Amino acid sequence: MEFRHEPVLPEETLESLRIRPDGIYVDGTLGGGGHSFRILQRLKNGRLIGIDQDQEALAHAGARLEVFGDRVTLVKDNFVNIRRILEDLGIEQVDGILLDIGVSSYQVDNPDRGFTYRENAPLDMRMDRQASLTARDVVNTYPREDLVRIFRDYGEEKFAANIAKHIVKEREKAPVETTGELIRIIEQAVPAAVRKGQAGYAKKVFQALRIEVNAELDVLSASIDTMIDLLKPGGRLAIITFHSLEDRIVKNEFRKNENPCTCPPEFPVCVCGKVPKGKVITRKPLVASEEELARNKRAASAKLRVFEKV
Repeated sequence: MEFRHEPVLPEETLESLRIRPDGIYVDGTLGGGGHSFRILQRLKNGRLIGIDQDQEALAHAGARLEVFGDRVTLVKDNFVNIRRILEDLGIEQVDGILLDIGVSSYQVDNPDRGFTYRENAPLDMRMDRQASLTARDVVNTYPREDLVRIFRDYGEEKFAANIAKHIVKEREKAPVETTGELIRIIEQAVPAAVRKGQAGYAKKVFQALRIEVNAELDVLSASIDTMIDLLKPGGRLAIITFHSLEDRIVKNEFRKNENPCTCPPEFPVCVCGKVPKGKVITRKPLVASEEELARNKRAASAKLRVFEKV
């Protein structure tokens, strides 16, 4: 299957990173290499480190970026380990870091990966296919209350309790093995009026499972402080998110790094000693233009936020 993944907000991202021809940049979510290709076009004697936990993505991106020779270093890993990755490469600080959070078009369109609710496939949803936890494991082994929590918190699904109840009832008869089986269970739990008016009524449950399987929110929240620390003065961290949960984490973490003071508001002066690490460049997130939306519907929910190290 062809690996296709058109990068969202490509120009906005490049301008936000302020690419230096001799700089060192990290693409922590390499995917198909779309953003990385554009960064490398602006580098002369600089370097790009591409990180992805999906071996298939690394293989396709490697072929695409081969033209740039030794200016590219690809690493199979999760960006949460960026400090160790850079230490292993002998790099102390970088000029910019990019994260494009979420699932790629290739992963969604490939039924074998189990991300899509539009085709029947094994329940998987692992971005790293060597990881142990799958969506099948979550659906068939998690206690009912944990399923409710996941669907409610990660999918913002208002029928979370009823969907979890139906899953537990069905898995008592036989394990839920495929996306098609899960969709049929969701159909039983979601009112017909909702299903009729919303073609993607299963989308929130699938999003929630994907986030749980890949620990996406935990990884994101655990990484931002480290990434800011790894920037050179004037370096920038650019993060593209696709739903409100991710965007809220980025917004709050950026704000905390800009204003880390924990003193009570009634204190006349700061005594906690915490100093800002930098400043938020995007007071409001950058979003796709009408032109981009016309050619790439995936960009509709994309939001780009940028932080600059002092």
